[in-house]
Amino acid sequence: MNSVPGEARIIVARSYFCGRWHHDAGPYAFHLREERIAAITALDEPGPDGVRAGSGSHENVTFLMPGLVEAHCHLFRDGAMPGQTVPDGGRDNGQERMLAVAEDNLRLARAAGITLIRDAGDRHGINQLMRGRSRRVAGVVIRSPGPAICRQGAYGKFMGTEVSTNEDALAAVDRLAPGADDLKIVLTGIVDFARMTVTAGPQFDAGTLRGMVERAHHHGRPVFVHCSGVEGIEAAIAAGVDSIEHGYFMTGEALQAMAERGIAWVPTLAPLQFQWAHPAVAGWPPQVVDNLRRILDAHLVHIALASRLGVRLIAGSDAGSPGVVHGQGLLAELELMREAGLSQAQLLAAATSVPREHWGYAWPELRPGCPAAFVVADASPFDTPEWSRNLRVIDLTL
Repeated sequence: MNSVPGEARIIVARSYFCGRWHHDAGPYAFHLREERIAAITALDEPGPDGVRAGSGSHENVTFLMPGLVEAHCHLFRDGAMPGQTVPDGGRDNGQERMLAVAEDNLRLARAAGITLIRDAGDRHGINQLMRGRSRRVAGVVIRSPGPAICRQGAYGKFMGTEVSTNEDALAAVDRLAPGADDLKIVLTGIVDFARMTVTAGPQFDAGTLRGMVERAHHHGRPVFVHCSGVEGIEAAIAAGVDSIEHGYFMTGEALQAMAERGIAWVPTLAPLQFQWAHPAVAGWPPQVVDNLRRILDAHLVHIALASRLGVRLIAGSDAGSPGVVHGQGLLAELELMREAGLSQAQLLAAATSVPREHWGYAWPELRPGCPAAFVVADASPFDTPEWSRNLRVIDLTL
C-alpha cells in the first residue's frame, strides 16, 4: 500500500510497542508522510503539518508494533512431516518446486506479521534467488548466507557446501561472503536425544574456526553457527562468532561470556517441542520422550539465565524443520520462550528490535523518521494470548 506523494496519512493506535517499550497511555496518532513516520503524537496534538488526528479522517487500530523478524528458518523446506516434504532434488529436478515452496513460505510468514527473515542456509541457492524477488512476491526482506559451510562427510550437507581441508574452509568464506548477508558455519552435529548429547563435536579446529570468523568479519559479514554441546559452544565463543544457533546443553559460564562479548543466542525451541509433543511422528519410545522434556526444560532454564545476564536473545523457530511451519512457527517459538519467564516486552523485542539492532539496521524500533512499515493487530499481546489471530502488515515503502 502506497500513499500519494506529499499526502499525509494518520493511523491511530490504542497502544503500541516501539521495539523496546510498551506505550499504553494512548491513543497515539502515527502521522505518515510518503514512506516515513513523520511524528507520533497524542490524539489532540497536531502533526508536523498542523493536522490533528481528530480533525480529519484516520484509521483506527487496537495495537501497532514493528514487523516481526524470523531469525532462523529454511525457506526451501516446508515444515511437513517426514516423507511429505519437497524432495531435496538439487538444481536440475527440484529447484522449481523448491522455489514454489519458498514463495508459499514467504506468504505464510507475511500473514503472521513477519517482514524480515534470516534464512539459515540451503545448498540449492533458493535463499539467494528468493532474496532478489521476496519484496515483490510477499513484501518480506530476506537475509541470506547462501549455503552454510560444513566439513565434508559431517552433518550439514542438506543446507551447505562441504569443505575437505582447512584451506578449503577459509577459501569458502572468501568465495561466499561477497554475495551473502551473513555467513553460516555448521560447527557441531545435532542432538542425540537417546544419549542426551550431540552426535559430533566441532567440525573445525580452533585456529581454522577463528580464521573463518576473522575473514568473514573482514568482508563485513556477521557469522552465525549451528552449534550445541559444551565443546562446540565454547569453541564458538572463543572464535568470536556473532550468534549461536540452537545452543543445546548451554552452560552458565558460556552465557556469561556471551553477554560480555555481545554474542547473541537463537535458542530454537520449536523443533524439539514438536518432537516431544508428537513422538509418534518420529517413533520415539517413552525414554526418549522423557529425555526431550529434560533437554527442553534445561534450555528454558538457560534462556531465563541468559535474560538475566543480558545476553541478546533472538527469536528463531527453525521453520522448515518437521512440524515447524513458516510464520506460525515463530509465533509458537515466542510462546515457548514465554515459559522461561520472559516478559511480553522481552518476547516482542526478541522478534523485532533485538535482531535488527544486532544486524546493524538503522531503525531497529519505531520512532519519528523511520520507515512507515509495521504490523497492526486487533488485540494487544499485553492483554490477551489471542493477539496474533489477525495480524496485518502496513508498509508504505513498497
